Amino acid sequence: MTAPEDAIRARRKLTNKLIAAKDAQRLRPFFSKDMVLISGDGGVLSGVEAVVAAFSGQFRDPGFVNYVRTSGEVTLDQAGDRASEQGCWTALWRGTDGDTTMAGTYLAAWRKVTGQWVIERELYITLSEG
Repeated sequence: MTAPEDAIRARRKLTNKLIAAKDAQRLRPFFSKDMVLISGDGGVLSGVEAVVAAFSGQFRDPGFVNYVRTSGEVTLDQAGDRASEQGCWTALWRGTDGDTTMAGTYLAAWRKVTGQWVIERELYITLSEG
């Protein structure tokens, strides 16, 4: 059986692959229905529909290249059905004036639902942009 920490890291890697493929609809099962995401600029997205719609919009932007989130520490609660994930993220956008990169840290709250880990909260902090 896969350790919960490894399962969460594997699911994070899968979301990175789906983002690289610009496949917003396939991201849906990775989020809880009541998902809340706070972006690096402080914007708040509430609910899976809003999060998937935001990804869809970004993927349609011809300048969008990718987001990559790299898991760091994953910590489980005592019951083993909730976890926190801390990591680093990067973003790349291509424009006519050159590339824009952004980077920072993130914190995600995961919950085990019917045997599968889903993200219920994410907070992104932008630490560099240029």
